[in-house]
Parts: sequence; structure tokens; C-alpha cells
Amino acid sequence: MSARDPQDVGLKGDAELRKDLDATVRARRDLGDDYDSALVESFLEKVEQRLDGAVDRRVRRQLAEQQMAAARGTTRHPNPVDSWGERYGFALLTLVLAIPLSAIAGALTGRAGMVVAWIGIVGVNAAQAIRQRPELLSGLRSRSGGDD
Repeated sequence: MSARDPQDVGLKGDAELRKDLDATVRARRDLGDDYDSALVESFLEKVEQRLDGAVDRRVRRQLAEQQMAAARGTTRHPNPVDSWGERYGFALLTLVLAIPLSAIAGALTGRAGMVVAWIGIVGVNAAQAIRQRPELLSGLRSRSGGDD
């Protein structure tokens, strides 16, 4: 397995971590069942430290890339594969939840309650869309500012 960054060593290819695991297994055989939890905790702490280090390196690299992109005046566009679920999943979830919300609002308060429920649903979806694409809001501001 090859890692993306030479500094980011994958756990499968980490020889030191394998040695630690082997040592933990040997110690468990030598010490018996009484020390299982202590040995597992010790090994998991080592794994956690490795993961923390890898995450820290990736975050620093990503921040550096973003700073370089900002300095150049270019922005990274989100990967459409990564954002599809966030974009459309949220909208689909709110539409699914709209069914019981509409039924409850209609049963308790009639048509006025349904209108309020749907205004809330539309508002939540609009807020999510603006959060994901702030340029939507800036486009509205520039159009409304030009009409004055």
C-alpha cells in the first residue's frame, strides 16, 4: 500500500506499529488474561498517537494548500462526489421529515400551522444552501444594491 505523502505512513505499512502489536501479543501470552485490558489500552494509545500525528500532518498540509491558493487568488472547488450527499441528502431528509411535520401541524392548527411548518422547511433548506454556497447570498446583495 502506498501512502499519498511520504511523511504520512499508513498503519498497514508501519513496521514500528507492527512490532508494537507483536510485542503486545507476546506479552499477553506471557502475562495471561489478567493483563488483557492494560495491554490493549497501551497498544490503542500508540495507535491513537500515530493517527493523531497523521491527521495533524494532513491538516497542516491542507491549510498550507489553502493559504497558497488564497495567496494566488485561486480557490479549490469541492469535489462533486464528496458534496452530493451533503447537498441533496439534506434536502431529501427535510422533505421526508416534512410529511410528519405537515400532518402534525395540520392536525393541531389547520392550514396556518402547515404554512408555518413549510416556511420553516424552506428556511432551513435556504440556510443550508447559503452555508454551502455563500456566493448565492452575495449575488442577491449585488442585485438588490444595484436597484437603489
